[in-house]
Amino acid sequence: MQNNRNYFIAIALSVLIVLGWQYFIMSPRIEAQRIAEEARLAQEAQTTQAQPNAAAPAAGTVSGNLPGSSAQASADTNREEAIAKSPRVAIDTPALAGSINLTGARFDDLKLKEYRETVDRTSPIITLFNPADTKDGYFTELGYIAGENAGAVPGPTTVWTLAEGDKLTATTPVTLSFTNEAGLTFLRKISVDEHYMFTVEDTIKNAGTAATVAPYGRITRYNKPTTASVYVLHEGFLGVIGSQSGLIEEKYSNIEEEAVASEKATGGWFGITDKYWASALIPQQTLAYESRFSHFTDGQPRFQADYKSDPATVAAGQSTTIKQLVFAGAKEVPVVDGYALDKSWFGKLFSSLRSSEPAAVQSYEVPLRL
Repeated sequence: MQNNRNYFIAIALSVLIVLGWQYFIMSPRIEAQRIAEEARLAQEAQTTQAQPNAAAPAAGTVSGNLPGSSAQASADTNREEAIAKSPRVAIDTPALAGSINLTGARFDDLKLKEYRETVDRTSPIITLFNPADTKDGYFTELGYIAGENAGAVPGPTTVWTLAEGDKLTATTPVTLSFTNEAGLTFLRKISVDEHYMFTVEDTIKNAGTAATVAPYGRITRYNKPTTASVYVLHEGFLGVIGSQSGLIEEKYSNIEEEAVASEKATGGWFGITDKYWASALIPQQTLAYESRFSHFTDGQPRFQADYKSDPATVAAGQSTTIKQLVFAGAKEVPVVDGYALDKSWFGKLFSSLRSSEPAAVQSYEVPLRL
């Protein structure tokens, strides 16, 4: 009888603890989130009313020098129409479908073949990247900032020429080219593996006088993820800035309040992670760079992870090569483990992604429900 009484007392105490946790901890937290979300929506509405005809630039700046996109149209174009506006190179791999925009050489059209929006096998596959002039703009761009004697260098509005290849696959890279008035020729070789890693290798040939160029890169997205968040998983900005630093994590809400800029570093990576997906930039590892996580409200509101490297010099009659990597895809445990070959900065990249989300779906056969 005594044991039964103790048993019922234990049950009652457990119920009280759960109710107390819900009332004193979870309910205030949920209410605070609701109030914050209402305030954010109200602020966005005010911005839209105040600038109804504003252009939608897709980039901020790093130290005031990273190119903007002042000529960008308002972000209200249909996705198919936006893709059809400019010449493109198709992407077709076992994991990815889409295209590279030859204007800006942007990765702005990317779908994940192995994941669907619902468990219905006929539902649409997941769309990760969208062009800048759509309401769900989300893209990655790599370019340069002109230094001494450089002339016009690749940026958001540069129209590249397809020099080699006709489709980017896991076995066939493509090469883009751009030559400016100062005698600099940029040859951009883009390759991709069977999963989600792009390698962008730029060879800069100088037929003019000695010149300097500074690489930059940015990941820009307009909207927060629409999937339900989980408290134990980080969503927002993250990175390892410098080969010896620890993991940096910043929530979207934190960056809306204040941008976070890093000190100059060499090595590392940074990007944006959601519950199931991630996009990341890995700059040239031998050049020091400054990076920043930002939220902009001029024109089209947008989140951005960007960087600007120190200038590289290209001597007259010589060439130099700059190699950068772009990750864009699902956070799959087997793929993440397969990339972690280097136990320094490269290993940190994918072990960090893995720790923030164990896996989207471990089997390619299982469709993902969002």
